[in-house]
Amino acid sequence: MSKFLKLLGISALSVFLLSACVTETTNPVFNVELSEEEALENYLQLAIGYLDEDDLASAKRHLGNASELDANNSEIFGIWGLIYAREGEFGLADDNFRRALRLDRGNSQARNNYAAFLFSQQRFEDAYDQLEQVVEDTEYPQRSQAFENLGIAALQLDRLDQAESAFMRARQINPNQLRSVLELTAINLDREQISQAQSFWQNYLTLMQFYNLGHNARSLLIGAQLEHAMENETRARQYGDILRTSFPSSTEYQTYLELISN
Repeated sequence: MSKFLKLLGISALSVFLLSACVTETTNPVFNVELSEEEALENYLQLAIGYLDEDDLASAKRHLGNASELDANNSEIFGIWGLIYAREGEFGLADDNFRRALRLDRGNSQARNNYAAFLFSQQRFEDAYDQLEQVVEDTEYPQRSQAFENLGIAALQLDRLDQAESAFMRARQINPNQLRSVLELTAINLDREQISQAQSFWQNYLTLMQFYNLGHNARSLLIGAQLEHAMENETRARQYGDILRTSFPSSTEYQTYLELISN
């Protein structure tokens, strides 16, 4: 992998939960008129909410209630996969994710979460295979993010063309996919397509300003690399100074030091 693309980090792929935020941790009082289907959905939403709050005991309790209504529900096993992954029970997490998908191959949320789990285990090929199936679901609400995740997995596998294609699709669906724009900057920089890299970089800076976000170590390194490629050494060193101040122990800062030493 090139010097512009090698620093991706295992945390790059996020787990996305499509759930309402649950702020109350007491047991709900269910309307006796609720159907079993509605009650099941309530239990699932509560389990996800408690998982978001890192209250695993409550999440498990509500999953148990859900299982009493439907022991073969795909969503239940998908959430169990997340819980076991959180607890470090990686074998059980894998088993439950796979069972969720056996019960419902069209459960794109569980498949995306499984891909995130596989990525965290450095099983990049398996994660890529799962994400390829997720992005085929045109009704999946987080499809643009799934394309971005697919691109990140492709980079880990040194599949530059596939990564570029995935990031471009992510931006086509949602022009505000910040990570996709950053990685497209790096890809074009790697190919010495400096003008195109600069265009993506300006887009990235605009999105950062819009969302009121700061730089991370990777974006600072890419900014420094781009300015160095354009022979703007003063601006390159400005990015380097921020790297030194904010991320002195990072691999990105060490890569920057190698850049300026050459």
